[in-house]
Amino acid sequence: MSLLVPADFIVPVRLEQPEFVLRPLLISDVVKDYDAVMSSVEQLQGVFGPGSNWPPADLSFEQDLIDLGWHHKEFQRRTSFAYTVMAPDESLCLGCAYIYPSRDPGYDAEAFCWARASHARLDRPLYAAFTAWLAAAWPFKRVAFPGKIPD
Repeated sequence: MSLLVPADFIVPVRLEQPEFVLRPLLISDVVKDYDAVMSSVEQLQGVFGPGSNWPPADLSFEQDLIDLGWHHKEFQRRTSFAYTVMAPDESLCLGCAYIYPSRDPGYDAEAFCWARASHARLDRPLYAAFTAWLAAAWPFKRVAFPGKIPD
């Protein structure tokens, strides 16, 4: 198991913006997360890069729970970091943001983010806030964004 960040690095746990908040994605978020994913299946195709077929149209609630548990554990182990994008009052999951080890040795990490279809207008502000946060608050020198980037 290889840490994505140094052991002494304090992992940021919150990014607040006027229209949304990023915080760690937890298994307890499954109901809101599943709603966001399943209401946005078509829009999310390719979010993890060309050829990505996530999410499948038949993604089950149980499989989403497993995925969230995996993300939650990887966050605890510091091997990857998944954040939920919530409305400021936490009433609605607006999307997600992820930081993974890079598959390309020229980068320190890979990052992805998405906004649910009903709030697609947040794609650009989310991407802008997320990339600025990665540059300012994280120890990475170079971050790749191999997924779908907002127009």
